[in-house]
Amino acid sequence: MAILYIIYAILLLGVLISVHEFGHFIAARLTGISVKEFSVGFGPKILQWTSKKHETLFSLRPIPMGGYCMFYGDTEDDPRGEKAADPRHYGKFPVWKRMTSVLSGPLMNFALAFIVAVALLAGYGVLGVQPHIEAVEEGMPADLAGLKKGDVFLLIGERALKDSTIQDVSDAIDSAGTTAPIPITVLREDREVSLSVTPILDPAENRYRIGIGISYSDYIPLPPAQVIPAAWRSCVNASGAIVTALGKLVITGEGLNETTGPVGMIQLVAEQTRQGGFEIFLELMVLISINLGVLNLFPIPGLDGSRLVFMAIEAIRGKPVSQRIEAGVHMAGFALLLGLVLFLTFKDIGRIFGIQ
Repeated sequence: MAILYIIYAILLLGVLISVHEFGHFIAARLTGISVKEFSVGFGPKILQWTSKKHETLFSLRPIPMGGYCMFYGDTEDDPRGEKAADPRHYGKFPVWKRMTSVLSGPLMNFALAFIVAVALLAGYGVLGVQPHIEAVEEGMPADLAGLKKGDVFLLIGERALKDSTIQDVSDAIDSAGTTAPIPITVLREDREVSLSVTPILDPAENRYRIGIGISYSDYIPLPPAQVIPAAWRSCVNASGAIVTALGKLVITGEGLNETTGPVGMIQLVAEQTRQGGFEIFLELMVLISINLGVLNLFPIPGLDGSRLVFMAIEAIRGKPVSQRIEAGVHMAGFALLLGLVLFLTFKDIGRIFGIQ
């Protein structure tokens, strides 16, 4: 995998997280909440300056994997409440202002996804057909079974591939998880052709393959008046699909085996960008940005959704939940999320190097 595409993937995640944090920042500014520091990137500071008007420290750091927006009172250990007396303290501001600042992070991700979707549809249009075979490796199962360049996938096993992506086709082949023959139906010159293909296990990538290159057909331009409505529909549909998938993951564990951490996400973006080009990069930006926004709205301790729950309770009760209780819940959530990220990272590394 070319290092250039890995850099693209890292920058993509960094931009999405920074945009999320900028949502918190701009909402705080608009509502008059004091911001202690706004940072782009992680690691040691390589550039910093302080706003004389707002006393906010802006910093640029070398690891482009995100950033943060820190408010007064976010990190202080102040058992006597002395620092809480500071009028800039986050907890001193009305609850509706704090809720707005929290909610604006996910909303900024949705806004970015919509803007990128508009640019994608205006610049490229919509895809004409399903993913199709661009190349067939000689001597591989696809070649032996009779698959040909230009074949459009309709079914792999029992999995229908209408409105699918390149990743859907790859996942359908890999999910067969067997070296037994699997039925495949393709569209070839306006007629359906049914074949039987026996995947082989690629030990280097630790996944099943049949030896094909997959691509999309050319994009079909959209009339200017259709671009914005089409972008809105695509974002709404993607949001619904992501909410459904996350709900199944939380409730039943469905999709847990396909869940990846930062390393797996970087690999996915790099591979898909290398195969599909800049338009696929933009599609992934839309999907991942929506995913980030939706996930942060779930009431999971440590995420924005959990903070919104505590603020909603405060608004109903007329007084905040005990700071000790809230801090404990958030700390426990951060610990669990960190553990999950580490687990998924080791899992991704193991899958990449074929040691699982």
